[in-house]
Amino acid sequence: MQDVFARRDLLDPAQLRALCAPSDGAGAIQVASHLGAIAATGVALDLTWGTLWVVPAFVLHGVLINFLYAGQHELSHWTVFRTRWLNEWFGRLFGFISFFPRDFDQAQHTEHHRHTQDWDRDGELARERYTLVSYLLWLLGPTYWYTRWRRIIRFAAGRVSERYIAPARRGDMVREARWHLAGYGAIAAVSVASGSWAAVTFWLAPMLATKLVHQLQNTIEHLGLPHDANILHNTRSTRTNAVLRWMCWNMQYHTAHHAFPGVPFHRLPALHAALFTRRGTAPPTMTYLGFQAAVIRAFWPNRSEADYPDDRAWIGGRPVGGRQV
Repeated sequence: MQDVFARRDLLDPAQLRALCAPSDGAGAIQVASHLGAIAATGVALDLTWGTLWVVPAFVLHGVLINFLYAGQHELSHWTVFRTRWLNEWFGRLFGFISFFPRDFDQAQHTEHHRHTQDWDRDGELARERYTLVSYLLWLLGPTYWYTRWRRIIRFAAGRVSERYIAPARRGDMVREARWHLAGYGAIAAVSVASGSWAAVTFWLAPMLATKLVHQLQNTIEHLGLPHDANILHNTRSTRTNAVLRWMCWNMQYHTAHHAFPGVPFHRLPALHAALFTRRGTAPPTMTYLGFQAAVIRAFWPNRSEADYPDDRAWIGGRPVGGRQV
């Protein structure tokens, strides 16, 4: 996924070329710092086991593991490293940990960028319209994890029915899912044979229990915005702090990312500034908690996504420092 879906009318070619240059150094710093933080919280989890301090260690460890998907997302765009194979193999590692195989993620996400907010063609809108119950189940994680595991098992059985996956790619998806199942099976076998709970303690339990925090980012990006083709209208950015921007690989600058998907994560603040800040404009923007409160109000007590129009925003997002484009 390069910048083939970009809004080329917004930046001049020289500026875009400069912003699109990936960097092995920047990629290495981000990957090493994220994996290093996971290692540090894993040690903290081990050292605090049996004390009350285990709770914050457990939560932070799980949140960091979940946000590996932010890295996988960028690696799927081939923009983290200039050295191409590093993008692939770190992407496969992160996808294995997250139960989200890389080849499938790329196929689905390509269609998401190509047809953002198109109910019929956006790969990430292949779902029923939310009710309050279905939204909360997705936000908290049960249906999220169910769809991930079910898809891996279905693909491994040779059943690939997604309309956005070309027939020529379906064999790749099947092989990838089988490799994933083989890897998970090997970990389970070693765990049982050795009597070890390490995979549960340091991977599965914290990751599953803290999915909510990562879902705050996943749900805010497009829900409640128009289902039209204008990236500057159908994609939301997020106001948050520097720690969460680091953890999410700057995906809070999501409108800028959708406008120019070929710009690496570490250049997204500069891209956002060029597209919006310097022009005195802002994309649709909300805070994580403000957005969730607005969604729950919109669905309460028995409304659904189908009760709202597709052609205009029904969850707000006031612009910051200027008019909204």
